[in-house]
Amino acid sequence: MKWTIEDFVYGATDGAVTTFAIVAGVVGASLSPSIVIILGFANLFADGFAMAVGNYLSTRSKLEYEERERKRQSKEIEDFPERKISEIKNIYAEKGFKDELLEKVTNVLISNRKIWTDILLKEKTGVTDKENVNPIFKAITTFVAFNLVGLIPLLPFIFALFINDSSSSGLSSQTVFAYSSVFTALAFFSIGIISGKVVGKPSIRSGFITLIIGGIAAIVSYIVGTLLSMYIQ
Repeated sequence: MKWTIEDFVYGATDGAVTTFAIVAGVVGASLSPSIVIILGFANLFADGFAMAVGNYLSTRSKLEYEERERKRQSKEIEDFPERKISEIKNIYAEKGFKDELLEKVTNVLISNRKIWTDILLKEKTGVTDKENVNPIFKAITTFVAFNLVGLIPLLPFIFALFINDSSSSGLSSQTVFAYSSVFTALAFFSIGIISGKVVGKPSIRSGFITLIIGGIAAIVSYIVGTLLSMYIQ
């Protein structure tokens, strides 16, 4: 199985944001920690599965589109070779190739049907030849990342559930929520750093941006939960 960092970041970010938003909303509504765990795990498996399916379908559709375009270009090369040769010449003429050099480059490229097709695909449709892209593996990566990182906001509540059952002086919901907030903030920041490395942007800056986005989602959920607990009895 080929794991992709892009799909891991995609799943991990959404898992952390949505799960912690649920945690914040439930705590804001002053509900039982057990409700946090129930809703949190329901979100993990339901939303994680939905994201994985969405990633699978979008990737498969993209691959089908690319294959269709590849066949179309290949058939046009076979049916209208002179026109497609002219297209290659125009492409490289715009890149600065001229006269004899342009003719040499064109002759080399059209001598290989796959290279010829790849160039036309990239230049005319933006499609690039990506090998070993498996929609199933991408979906699994997304699902695993969503559940692994999405579990982090729930860990303090799971721990507190066992502590409270075995001790008369258990942890309060607000205390557990504080631990959950710290753990999730570290997860957000770490995801942002990884994401920054993937896209070639400053890692620390990306870490703070992801942390801010996750924090906003949590604050909104907490406020909504608090308002609901005040006005809906």
